[in-house]
Parts: sequence; structure tokens; C-alpha cells
Amino acid sequence: MRTSFVFLAEGFEDIEAITVIDVLRRAGMDVKTVSISSSLQVRSAHGNILTADLIYDATHFTDPDWLILPGGMPGATNLYEFSPLAGLLRRQMESPSGHIAAICAAPAVVLGQLGLLQGRRATCYPGFEKLCAGAEMIDTPVVADEKMVLGNGPANALVWALNIVKVACGVEAAEKVASGMLYFVRARKEDEMYDFG
Repeated sequence: MRTSFVFLAEGFEDIEAITVIDVLRRAGMDVKTVSISSSLQVRSAHGNILTADLIYDATHFTDPDWLILPGGMPGATNLYEFSPLAGLLRRQMESPSGHIAAICAAPAVVLGQLGLLQGRRATCYPGFEKLCAGAEMIDTPVVADEKMVLGNGPANALVWALNIVKVACGVEAAEKVASGMLYFVRARKEDEMYDFG
């Protein structure tokens, strides 16, 4: 199984980071958290400290499955300003089997400013849309396709994470995780992404 990486920068949004780690691991995905600083301990936007599995500079990102960006401020800005991550994200977009997920401010502040949303449907935290030049902005909790899953904010972190599982592991796996968490889902048309709403 290929590894997915959740990137943690000082000021990350607590709910978004913890939720996606938890949900993907419930689905059996191999998920590692990565600090972009020299310390494994990373302070969230709300003062909580999370101990990451890995430090970016000591990690080899060989054929990653998902690169995952929680939002929060200044977490999203810190991710954007960390130039090695920008190169990794660009390579992931070019990889035929690579995926990216981002939520809240991160789709705009990171992906939008890097030009990775050009020509794509996208969502982000309201007020950051101007950073998503060239994207078709959709006012919805989650925008998902086979390459990218984007969410709009903390209250929809669970919906966002379940959509990552849906793309990665299939709808049955996502439904199983959702059901186990007592999140009651309803199906949509088969040709639409599963929105868990």
C-alpha cells in the first residue's frame, strides 16, 4: 500500500488535521504526519500540540498516494512559504497516480497561489477565492474528482475526509467508515461523487 502524507505547519486547523488522519486510518490507509519544521511537535491554530510521525527534511517521498493539506491560519501560509513542499505538490500533480487533498484556506493559499487549480473546479474557505485564479469556484462543502479532493472549512472536515476515502478506496469503504462513526449517509447518482450530505 502506498503512503499518504498529512503536512503540519505551525497554525494548522486542529479539527481538519485530526479528522483526516483518523478517518483515513479507520479506512486502513497508510497515513503519516509530517512536520515541515525541524521539530516533530507542531502547535495548532488553537494552541494544541501534535507530535508528527516524520520531519519533512528527513523523509523520502517516493510515489506518495495522497499529499494532504489541512487549513487554518497561519498554517496554510506557512505551508505555502515552505518551498520544498511546493515542488513536491507540483510533481504530485504531474504524477498519473498522485492525489492531493486540501481544505479551508489551503486550497487557495497553497494550491491556488501555486497555480495548481487552473482549469479545475474548486472550493475553499469563503473570502480566499481571489487566490484561486483560473479555477471554477463552487460554493459547496467538498469538490472532488479522481485527482483532487478539496473542502471548504472545519465543520466539513468529516465530509472532506470521507470523500478522500471514497476516491482512494471506493464508496463501500467510505460507507463502512461513515456507518461505524454513526454518520448516516444517503447515496447520490452513480456518476456523481459521493458527498455524504
